[in-house]
Amino acid sequence: MKRYALIAAILAASGVAAQQKVQSGPGAMLRGLDKVNGQTVDVELQNGQSKTVFGLDVALGDCRYPADNPTGDAFAYLTIWEQGGTDQLFDGWMIATSPALNALDHSRYDVWVIRCITPSGD
Repeated sequence: MKRYALIAAILAASGVAAQQKVQSGPGAMLRGLDKVNGQTVDVELQNGQSKTVFGLDVALGDCRYPADNPTGDAFAYLTIWEQGGTDQLFDGWMIATSPALNALDHSRYDVWVIRCITPSGD
């Protein structure tokens, strides 16, 4: 129940109408940044999958996008923790067009959502 309330709040904050229908994509494209050396990497994750992005482990719960606009604003549920660690650094929804709205707070690394992977594979 709390998860649905959070989704509605995120949609309203990102400018998407609360009654707009959304679809879940099978995965998401994320971008990682190492702030020390300026290196970036793009990572494709499937729902339920986790991968290492620099020194962080990132797990994707779900990626959603407006049903009538697949290239529109994506939002993904991410869980992020230090590689080999157990304490979560981030656990929540991140919005592609407003990553600072709910951002990862890490001194060296940054991770944000680029887009959802849509079923048509675009």
